[in-house]
Amino acid sequence: MKERIEISNLRPLKPLRALRPYFIRYKWRLLAGIVFVSLSNLFAVFPAQSVRIAIDLVVENLKLHKLLEDSNLETLIESRTGFLLLLFAFLVLFLAIVRGIFMYLMRQTIIVMSRWIEYDLKNEIFKRYQDLSFDFYQRNNTGDLMARISEDVSRVRMYVGPAIMYSINLGVTIFLVLWVMFSVNARLTWLVILPLPILSLSIFYVNNLINRKSDAIQAQLSELSTFVQEAFSGIRVIKAFGVEKESEAEFEKQGSIYLDKQMDLAKTDAVFFPVMFFLTGLSTLITVFAGGIEVLEGRASLGNIAEFVIYVNMLTWPVTSLGYTSSLIQRASASMARINEFLEQVPHIKNEGKVLPNFNTIRLKDVSLTYPGKEFPALQSINLEIKKGEVLAILGNTGSGKSTFARLLLRIIDPNSGAIEIDSSNLKDIHPAAWRQKIGYVPQEVFLFSDTIKNNISFGEPGGDAEQQRIEEAAALAGLTEILHEFPNGLETLVGERGITLSGGQKQRVAIARAFIRNPEILVLDDCLSALDTKTESVILDNLGRIMQGKTSVIISHRPSSVRHAHWIIVLDEGKVVESGTHAQLLEKNGKYAEMVNRQKSEPEEAN
Repeated sequence: MKERIEISNLRPLKPLRALRPYFIRYKWRLLAGIVFVSLSNLFAVFPAQSVRIAIDLVVENLKLHKLLEDSNLETLIESRTGFLLLLFAFLVLFLAIVRGIFMYLMRQTIIVMSRWIEYDLKNEIFKRYQDLSFDFYQRNNTGDLMARISEDVSRVRMYVGPAIMYSINLGVTIFLVLWVMFSVNARLTWLVILPLPILSLSIFYVNNLINRKSDAIQAQLSELSTFVQEAFSGIRVIKAFGVEKESEAEFEKQGSIYLDKQMDLAKTDAVFFPVMFFLTGLSTLITVFAGGIEVLEGRASLGNIAEFVIYVNMLTWPVTSLGYTSSLIQRASASMARINEFLEQVPHIKNEGKVLPNFNTIRLKDVSLTYPGKEFPALQSINLEIKKGEVLAILGNTGSGKSTFARLLLRIIDPNSGAIEIDSSNLKDIHPAAWRQKIGYVPQEVFLFSDTIKNNISFGEPGGDAEQQRIEEAAALAGLTEILHEFPNGLETLVGERGITLSGGQKQRVAIARAFIRNPEILVLDDCLSALDTKTESVILDNLGRIMQGKTSVIISHRPSSVRHAHWIIVLDEGKVVESGTHAQLLEKNGKYAEMVNRQKSEPEEAN
């Protein structure tokens, strides 16, 4: 059973085929890398042969020196021996320098290629993230998206860089070294390489064990990081409920699990290196012992022993890296499979279609939408017409379908049935990005970037490069001017992560200014006035009436005070339009809208 599990962990290499276009793109770097690896190994073989020739010459000269002792040639032999040793020393040094140059070039081609592929792959994944539809982000959490573009891409890079480099190096080294060794002494070669397969298998097994434990550590680190992130993000709640000690205890518990896993890995590492050095030393010992026997029997020279010791050391790292390389390839294959899962997804809403220069009417014809996995529809059979220059108000309680209406209008999602028409064109036939450029959108849940107030406002301008005057005008229209005086740096004030340094009302106003600065043809306010007091709300609505004159506005709210001046008001309940008309008409009906108006009058004013 254990063997089955281990075999099943040997993931197929099929996912890595997706990297073929990248290898083709950087084929010249890869081919140059193969050449430099080969030359580097070739110049590693020559020093071993030089050492063998040098030792054999020294031995021969020593024999001659002994025979010619007390003769006139003794000094000549000593001088020649010293010259030859110096010559071979410089030769070995020269070959080492040349090999080092080719090793540098090898890394400058293959490793640099891997960095370029990593760069391209991250860009492709990020672009795909941008293209994928809203439902994709409902199905996947942010942590998983981040892991695929960071950790998984890094593992793939280790394959296209180190793993390929070591694999080429392994093949070239083994071919060259074994070819030379067998040509010198086949019997000694077989004895010398005997422990190497055992070394490779041992390292492969231990390395897989280390990788499994490393993966477990990474998973626990992710849990620990998530806990810390949530604790810091929710520090106000933790302090408000006085549960700091409980939070510390949970952190200590998670940290203890992480420590145990790290200690377990450290014990495995403690075994790994002694085993590797033992088997490497065993190969060297066999070389010296078996080589000595070969010398005694006249089948080899002392130079051959030194030569074979160098060859054994040359083979040790490639054979050692075999297990490491196999592990890199397996992990890269698993990561590439995860990346392909996203890259192969086709967005439901594609960035293609025609561009409308102008429009006059937006029509919803029998539009219905049910979210995936939900039993009840968010919107049912919605029919309405919005003419250019009108202010449409949508009222309803939580869960009535108001935000869904905004998403449909922005074409973040498409209806299951029915159609949204812009004049005579179906919204599905219009380029989504070009359509959204016409819209200024303020969501219910405001998101501010960890930047200055100024840059958060100018983000609403296409290209994000609005002039200072326009930023100040947008801030004034959104009721931000008085607030900015409270901050020492004004528009240059940093809002912190997700706008944490601002109150709910302040964040809403920054988001409204971000929409105003676009000077949009359509403005969609998705319940974004809820965090404002009635005075500020009134100021913003008055400004809205001025800047959106002749343009289309959609105000979504659960407060009647926000919509009473709209040209047309619809009331949603459980996804259906239950009432529609002007403010006066709906009051006369004395229905749900009138009930909401009376309820708001009895409620205290909300703080900003």
